[in-house]
Amino acid sequence: MWGQASWDEPLLFDYKGKRRVGILIPKEELNAQTHLPEKARRKGGPDLPELSELEVVRHFLRLSQMSYGVDLGMVPLGSCTMKYNPKVQEVSSKVTEELHPLQDEDTVQGALEMLYQMQSWLAEITGMDQCSLQVPAGSAGELAGVLMTRKYHEDRDHHRTEMLVADSAHGTNPASAAMAGFKVIYVRTDPEGLVDLRLLKEVVGSDTAGFMLTNPSTLGLFEENIEEIASTIHSVDGILYYDGANLNGIVGIARPGDMGFDVVHLNLHKTFAVPHGGGGPGAGAVCAKGKMVDYLPGPLVGQVDGKYSWSIMPKRSIGRIATFHGNVGNVVRSYTYLLGLGSEGTAMLGVMSTIATNYLISKLRGVRGLELPYSSRPRKHEVVYTVSPALKEVGLTAEDVAKALLDRGFYAPTIYFPPIVPEALMIEVTETESKESIDQFAVALREVMEEAYSNINSVKESPKRTAASRLDYVKANHPSTFTPSYRVKKMREEGKLSPLR
Repeated sequence: MWGQASWDEPLLFDYKGKRRVGILIPKEELNAQTHLPEKARRKGGPDLPELSELEVVRHFLRLSQMSYGVDLGMVPLGSCTMKYNPKVQEVSSKVTEELHPLQDEDTVQGALEMLYQMQSWLAEITGMDQCSLQVPAGSAGELAGVLMTRKYHEDRDHHRTEMLVADSAHGTNPASAAMAGFKVIYVRTDPEGLVDLRLLKEVVGSDTAGFMLTNPSTLGLFEENIEEIASTIHSVDGILYYDGANLNGIVGIARPGDMGFDVVHLNLHKTFAVPHGGGGPGAGAVCAKGKMVDYLPGPLVGQVDGKYSWSIMPKRSIGRIATFHGNVGNVVRSYTYLLGLGSEGTAMLGVMSTIATNYLISKLRGVRGLELPYSSRPRKHEVVYTVSPALKEVGLTAEDVAKALLDRGFYAPTIYFPPIVPEALMIEVTETESKESIDQFAVALREVMEEAYSNINSVKESPKRTAASRLDYVKANHPSTFTPSYRVKKMREEGKLSPLR
């Protein structure tokens, strides 16, 4: 599957002392003065590898072949929406690379017009009145939404101490609420997989600042009672906040603003196809409706006499979330994505992602050991399975399934999330995957489950065909293994680095 390259290649430092040269640098007489004390000066040359250009190229090319991404195959991470990123976006992002946030606005009118249009487009897509692109990522947009909620209540002398969070929520929801000083109150999921309305009405009261909710939920289910939920929160002047991580399931079909949400944060790196993963890059937006528009982080781009500028600062703004103007290089990627799709194409995103997920569900019916919780309702953009039956019968875990899928050429789905589903496999196909790739993934998952019942030990030995085998998680999570000094020490003990001079 990975070609003929061997993964037992030497480390670059193993080439120390080979006296191979990739490039010759002329030696020049330098009269530079140094004020470093003698004891701080190097006693010998730098401990660098010595390689030819060919060896360097082969080394890094082999590393690139070990990488996996959506350009190579499906990345079915539930809730992450790892869809294909059209390459024209990369070209468009280069337009902003030479721009500086402090240069004269007259010299960046094109970039400002793009941001102005994105503010408008995202407001229309979400059904909100105004959007701010000042936040650098979706996570920052989430925190901004909670800070907006806090300031709204402070302005009204409300003593609100509690933020309600669905128990199926993303882990960042309670984190953001806690960072803003709120006590987190979880609202349980009912037997149908939806927000427990009876419980919600019991916990809502004079201490309630708001409710953080995503719709569809992380279970891939649409909250059918959303209007009643909104009415319940608004009855105590609470703020209904929309986590936009799952917007991909309804974009073009329904709008959070029409459901009663007051604040929306968006992950442009999910719904609108900015590449992400491995810690970045991200891009975000936070949108508001009605009374909450005044609290948006600013400034926003405005237009006066045909000229664009950072001229709009909401009256009660929480201020800046980022030093400058968000992640403009990634906003332009989403802008290109939407421009390419047009209104007709954008309207199909939620439709196609929903069809893809439910098609996968149809291909996995009857798989032994694989169970679909809350099976009475169709899913939207993602689906959560549990392998609890297989765990009880043969000892198969969600982690075992994930590792075995790697051996079959697929990136693993999200596992053990949401925590309300034991041994969870959280799968999001996305609308960019073809029927054939969905079929291949379904076959691979079926094979894993069948192998578990015939030879569980073989599955537990996975992965066998990847660059690294299964990690020793106790050792990997020991704090000492994260420190550079520890890693360097181990390499020296193993002879992979030259002794210190």
